[in-house]
Amino acid sequence: MNYDLTLVSLLRDRAQNLPNQTAYTFLPDGETESGSLTYQQLDQQARAIASYLQSIGKPGSRALVIYPYTAGLEFIGAFFGCLYAGFVAVTNNPPHSAKDLVKIFDRLQSSESIVVLTTQGLLSHLKQQSRQYPEFEPLFDQFPCITTDTLPPSTASDWVEPQLTPDDLAFLQYTSGSTGTPKGVMVTHRHVMHNSALIYQGFEHSPQSRGVMWLPLFHDMGLIGGVIQPLYGGFPVTLMSPVSLIQKPINWLNAISRYQATTSGGPNFAYDLLCRKIQPEQLETLDLSHWEVAFSGAEPVRAHTIEQFSKIFAPCGFRPEAFYPCYGMAETTLFITGGRRSEPPIIKYVDGKELEENRVIEVSPEQANSRAIVGCGQPNLGDQVMIVNPQTLTVCKDSEVGEIWVKGTGIGLGYWHQPEETEQMFRGFVGEKGPFLRTGDLGFLQNGELFITGRIKEMMILWGRNRYPQDLEQTAENSHPALRKGCGAAFSIEVNDEECLVIAYEVERRYLRSLNVEEIVTAIRTAIAEQHTVEVYGIVLLKTASLPKTTSGKIQRRICRQQFLNGELTIVGEWMQNTQQSSLQDLANRI
Repeated sequence: MNYDLTLVSLLRDRAQNLPNQTAYTFLPDGETESGSLTYQQLDQQARAIASYLQSIGKPGSRALVIYPYTAGLEFIGAFFGCLYAGFVAVTNNPPHSAKDLVKIFDRLQSSESIVVLTTQGLLSHLKQQSRQYPEFEPLFDQFPCITTDTLPPSTASDWVEPQLTPDDLAFLQYTSGSTGTPKGVMVTHRHVMHNSALIYQGFEHSPQSRGVMWLPLFHDMGLIGGVIQPLYGGFPVTLMSPVSLIQKPINWLNAISRYQATTSGGPNFAYDLLCRKIQPEQLETLDLSHWEVAFSGAEPVRAHTIEQFSKIFAPCGFRPEAFYPCYGMAETTLFITGGRRSEPPIIKYVDGKELEENRVIEVSPEQANSRAIVGCGQPNLGDQVMIVNPQTLTVCKDSEVGEIWVKGTGIGLGYWHQPEETEQMFRGFVGEKGPFLRTGDLGFLQNGELFITGRIKEMMILWGRNRYPQDLEQTAENSHPALRKGCGAAFSIEVNDEECLVIAYEVERRYLRSLNVEEIVTAIRTAIAEQHTVEVYGIVLLKTASLPKTTSGKIQRRICRQQFLNGELTIVGEWMQNTQQSSLQDLANRI
């Protein structure tokens, strides 16, 4: 594929040569089709929206795109409408509460958007919510808002094709905010085309491929994987609301089975959710034999989840080699590394204690302190990945853990209007080699395969050793059945100049009424002490579904820590070291 194309020229080509081919089908409830779009229909929608945008702004202007989860096809039309007008699309998640208006206002300000694209129903909802915040009440009455579901298609004839180049901005992809304040990555058409080629090659897609995607479309994995990659490959995709997955997880696999999808995936937690929720009688109705690429990314890929999922769904035709661990981030448009489609995931077992000293020593799975790490593949199409010591800025050996640095055509231009953060993140040099993107992630390379071990900002030093939060979280959640899988955070606080460990974990709903706090606390403390030789300072048990996470399911450990210190967590049980009569909030007030 020619990288000199833009997303506009790509869609125009599809509309001309494959006008009646169905591009997108949407299942708002995860089961029933609400509609579909052919390439020709999408092209017409995009031109109609673009002509209206062209009447109120110039190319390069920003437009905030906010759509409910149940309006997937409308979102796609609005996104391409921005591109067809030469505007820069700024995607945003729909508000869940009136408090989210603050985030929308911040996104409007930081992106300097001149217009909001949404639906008539959501705009009415936003206006109603804004009454709770007088400072925002006039916003949606005075600020230009286009309800794209009410625009007449006849305006498409007024569209004037913009003079776009591959190096023009296509959209601002805001980071998830899992380790800090979300920042808008500047993504050009060239970045998108290169990244699409990476995914197409890595997944071995073809026009005969078929996709199913439930991830939010405003999120980088949902946007690139669910909207842009199918367009690039010229194959159909069925889209679902992410809410339908949470409410009824089997919907995801039912859609894969029904539409004979060859590609689908998501973060590790989604596979883990299916393993826990699937009923034996449901297995009998599934056909997963067409599923060739079950990609897993956005959060650490667990070897146990791969093994368990493969075993449970083998009777449905699922093959272990379909699992496709990969690594990416918003700053790289999305995709960085991935494996070979026909090969099973590479799992290495390393000495956990040596890993805490940034050394990679392979051991047998049965050895004490062994830790399973799943390989996330290799870079392709000329992209480079390097492991660098973040203190000395020297290249690490294959047996050493360091920061992952990346260089390639898909790397974004930087953060919108944040020159200092851009310089720090996007301008890494090893001697005269560079610039590299400093990912902030830790890992190692062996035989070209990338293994992720954690994030620099979340690393803790407890009892004189480096500790990865995900290791402590996994130990805690396995210590007692009342703890909700994948819904905990380990972080440290300073008490009397000492770094101390706090564990925050959600409780399964069925345990809330008869919660035995002492039993759970004892189980967590014992497991952490035995497996990590670390003493827990404080434990907070949280109400179900209250742990702060990103829209893609990443645990927001720093936000959880701050909410703990601010007394904002929804606590149903707590314990602290030494003075059990005091609450953890008293501790937070003291520090």
